[in-house]
Amino acid sequence: MRRAPSVWSVGTAAIALPIAAPIAAILLAFLAPASEVWTHLRETVLVEYVVNTLALVLWVATVALLVGASCAWLVATRDFPGRRVFAWALILPFAAPAYVVAYAYADLLAFAGPLQTWLRETGVLEGGLPAVRSLPGAGLVLGFTLYPYVYLLAHNAFAAQAGPLTEAARTLGATPGRAFFTVALRHARPAIAGGLALALMEAAADFGVVDFFGVPTLTNGIFRTWYAQGEYSAAMQLAGWLFLIVAVLVVLEQLARRGLHANPVGRNAPPARVRLTGWRAAFAVAVCATPVTLGLLLPGAVLVHNAVVAGDPTFGAPFVGYVTNSVTVASLAAVLAALSALWLNYAARLEGGSRFLRAGVRTATLGYAVPGMVLAVGLIGPLTAADRALAGWLRDVFDINAGLLLTGTSAALVFVYLARFLTVAFNTIEGGMARIHPNYDGAARSLGAAPGRLLARVHVPILTPALLTAMLLVFVDVIKELPATLILRPFNFETLATRAYRLASDERIAEASTASLLIVAVGLVPTVLLALQNFGARRAPQGLNP
Repeated sequence: MRRAPSVWSVGTAAIALPIAAPIAAILLAFLAPASEVWTHLRETVLVEYVVNTLALVLWVATVALLVGASCAWLVATRDFPGRRVFAWALILPFAAPAYVVAYAYADLLAFAGPLQTWLRETGVLEGGLPAVRSLPGAGLVLGFTLYPYVYLLAHNAFAAQAGPLTEAARTLGATPGRAFFTVALRHARPAIAGGLALALMEAAADFGVVDFFGVPTLTNGIFRTWYAQGEYSAAMQLAGWLFLIVAVLVVLEQLARRGLHANPVGRNAPPARVRLTGWRAAFAVAVCATPVTLGLLLPGAVLVHNAVVAGDPTFGAPFVGYVTNSVTVASLAAVLAALSALWLNYAARLEGGSRFLRAGVRTATLGYAVPGMVLAVGLIGPLTAADRALAGWLRDVFDINAGLLLTGTSAALVFVYLARFLTVAFNTIEGGMARIHPNYDGAARSLGAAPGRLLARVHVPILTPALLTAMLLVFVDVIKELPATLILRPFNFETLATRAYRLASDERIAEASTASLLIVAVGLVPTVLLALQNFGARRAPQGLNP
């Protein structure tokens, strides 16, 4: 006899199915017959959208790989002035959304901006600098804000086993350069490729930078097709192309991570750092200081200056409304994401051998690999159908004319945030759950505790720090989210992200600095916590003279 599904499996399916609905809608629309609008897009701009998206990904790959891997190697294996500060400071550009950095550079590097004006007045520059609002400009901005993905994973790989492996190569007569390229770099390759794939997925899904810089990519095309032209089906098919590119990057990431733990050495020790002096030390400081300056400090200084000199003209009661809207939807999404992630993790702990449950967990955590714009566009169809069914049921059974309860309300926003960032909460709580020894479960169950009581009385108190961290991370991600908010927000509903975008789109960049600066300030909180978690408790090994 087949056993009936448990409440944990049913709950997992209830979480996973709504998240899978927009993705399924995108795939079905991608395979649907071509409409006249889609045929026109395919014949005129589709190739340009795809080529520009791939070119943007290539630019970001080049910048993130060079910056992230080189800084990770220097911090992990060399000792130079300021190394301990750079170890955690190199993560800080995570705090600044790429579109906020783009606003700052557009103001700083404009032809009539302060930098070019000063260069012309001093006679250094006669014409003008290359336009920052271009495909290379977008690639550089995204590269200097996304390189921490590569830096974090590469640093962990270099600091783990690069020491004994490099020492073994040196004892066999390899030069330092050859030992790096043939041993240390190959050992860190899966980690570097995995971090690079994550950065490229974010680059392919970016909307704020490419829209502000006027670069026609797939995300820009989706927004224009749906929001400006009102062509939902054509936007869905464009979203299918973007989903296809991101899916390829996800597969590449999974393939790149193969062998990450292969061939472990007996002495898993960090490399003894070589102390750099003279021009070598100065060069290392310059290499590490450049991405921090370009990715956070310089644009942050521009935002502070603009906020003080000009700032948002609605700063006051209307601005409090933007903050309230942002905090409300972010708080709701954070709480729901933490509770859903707790359910999924505990269900996997109880019934990890169930294929049905594993498939449900994998489906529920698929949303982070899907761009927010794709999820938002794909959600409109299923959400409207569910809304109409619910309204019809209320009318037929209770004679209540409720109208649309979900579509066009903040509930749709919270749902897409939950689908997008549930993986962040899941991974955070999964790490905390893994540290709870199974003996705790066995002892409680032997005393007659049911699974629900075991979760409430044992696991939740232990997981409280992980739950709070998960809510904080989701909260900040929602504050920064732009494309999904633009598509699904209710009428006259402004958040900090949409306020900054709307002002910047009207070329009121100085006025957009207030909302942008507040977004960066909020994002600094989890970024600093992440830096302390990775580097706060580490002790530097003894340095060696070269």
